[in-house]
Amino acid sequence: MTPAPLVEMRSVTKRYAGVAAVEDVDFSVRAGEVHALLGENGAGKSTLTKVLAGVTAPTSGEVLVDGTAVSFATPADALARGINMVFQENSLVPSMTVAQNLFLGDEKFFNRLRNLYIAAQQFLQSLNFNVDPWATVASLGVAKKQMVEIARAVRHNARLIVFDEPTASLTPEEKRHFFALVRRLTAKGVAIVFISHALEEALEISERITVLRDGRLIATGPTREFDRNRIVSAMVGRSLVNEGLDPRTRRSARAPGRKLLSVQNLSMGDAVRNTSFSVYAGQITGLFGLIGSGRTETAKIVAGIAKRNIFYGGEIRLEDRAVRYRIPRQAVRDGIVYVTEDRKVEGFFETMSIAENIAIGVLSARKRPPLIVSMADMAALAQEWTAKLSIKAISAEARVIELSGGNQQKVVIAKSLAQTPAVVIFDEPTRGVDVGAIAEIHQMINGLADQGLGVVVISSYLPEILSLSDRILVSQKGRIVEEFTPGNVTEEEIMFAAVH
Repeated sequence: MTPAPLVEMRSVTKRYAGVAAVEDVDFSVRAGEVHALLGENGAGKSTLTKVLAGVTAPTSGEVLVDGTAVSFATPADALARGINMVFQENSLVPSMTVAQNLFLGDEKFFNRLRNLYIAAQQFLQSLNFNVDPWATVASLGVAKKQMVEIARAVRHNARLIVFDEPTASLTPEEKRHFFALVRRLTAKGVAIVFISHALEEALEISERITVLRDGRLIATGPTREFDRNRIVSAMVGRSLVNEGLDPRTRRSARAPGRKLLSVQNLSMGDAVRNTSFSVYAGQITGLFGLIGSGRTETAKIVAGIAKRNIFYGGEIRLEDRAVRYRIPRQAVRDGIVYVTEDRKVEGFFETMSIAENIAIGVLSARKRPPLIVSMADMAALAQEWTAKLSIKAISAEARVIELSGGNQQKVVIAKSLAQTPAVVIFDEPTRGVDVGAIAEIHQMINGLADQGLGVVVISSYLPEILSLSDRILVSQKGRIVEEFTPGNVTEEEIMFAAVH
C-alpha cells in the first residue's frame, strides 16, 4: 500500500503579470523519499518549490501538509510546518561568520560565543563538511557557501527539505558526502525534493522523478521507469542524442595550432605553486581539479584578476611576449578574457539590461572608450549576440536578473566574446545550467576552438571535461600534475591524479 503524501500540491498555478510560470501542476512527496524535480531553466521548478516553501503564494490551487490544506504567508510559516528550502543562490549573511549563520534565528537569550563555535564545528564535522566556523561567509568560495546553506537546512530538523541545485558547486568527493547525508536524512523519515541539472545524480539518488516543461507537468513516475534519454526528451521535447548534441559525446582531439599562451612556474602564496602549462590556438584545454587545487586562482592570475608573487612569481608569455597584468582590463585589451564561475557576484550587473551588460564588455576592451555611447549601436550589438547565443528574453532591454540561469550565463559569455578575444578561459561554464542550454554552450565552445581561438575550460564535471577537451590537465595543491588525452583516459584515472 502506497503511503499518504507528507506534502501534496494540487492543480497549482502561479501567474506573473498574467503569464503562467506554472500551470495546473500536481506534485507530492512522501516521508523518507527523494523526489527529483527536473526541467530546463524557466520550466517552473523554482516557482513550484517557492510556493511549497512559502516564498510566494499560488494564484490558484492548494498545498496540503499531512492531508490538511495550508496557506503560507511567509517562509517562516512553512518552516513552522517543517518545510525548508536550500536555494540555488545562497541566502547567507556575508558579514557574519559561518557559526552565526548556522544559528541565525535560533539564538538563545544569552550566548557564549565559544560554545556557539564549538557546537557549529561539531555539527559541520558530523556532516563531513570541511568549513571553518570562524570564517566570515564573504571569505568563502561558492562550494563552501553551499555547504553552509545545506548545513543550516539540516540543522532546522525539517520534515521536508527542498534542495535546489545542491551539488552544482561541490567536488565529486563532496557530492559523495552529500548523498550519504541525504540517505541518512531519508532513513529518519525526512522527505527530500531534489532539483538538479545533473541527470545522472537524479537517477542515482531519487525514488521518483517529475519533469516540468514550460510550466506544465510532462512526466512523473518511479525512477526505475526513466533513463537519461527519456528525461531529456521530456525536458526539451526532443532527444539530444539523436541531434548529436549530447554533452557527454566524445570526439577525436584537434591538433594544436601555434602556442598562444605559456605559463611557467606561476606562484601565488599557497594557492598556486610553480605551475606550468601552455594554451594552443584551435584547441580546448580542459583543466580539472578538486576544490582548493588552484584551478581558479591560476586562471585569475592569467586574466589579471589576481596577482602572482612579486618575487619568484613565475612568467606568463602571450604570443611569446612576457606580460604581467595589474588589472583585468589590460588582459582584455591583449585578448585574454575570463568567464567567471560565479556569474551572480562577478559576471554581470543584475539591474542593468542585456544590452547594457554586453556594451560594458565592449567598452572595457577599448583603449579610448567614447564619452557618449550610441543607443542604436548598443541595441544592434545586443541583437547580434542575443541571436548568436540564442538568449531567450522578452527583449534586449530585459534586466539580466529576470532571466533564467542558462540565459544569464549566455549574457556573461556574450559580454566576454564581444571583446574579440584570442584566449578564452571558461570557469565552470555550465554550472546551474539546464541540459538544453548545456548542449548550446558546448556547441559554442567547440565553435570557438574551430575558429582558431585558444580555449581553456575549468570544470568539476568529468563528463564535461572528457567531452570538450582536446587535452586534459589535472591540478592538485596548486600545481599541474598530469596531462591526459581524452580518448585514452578514464574518469577514474583523472580522479586518481587529482587526489593522489
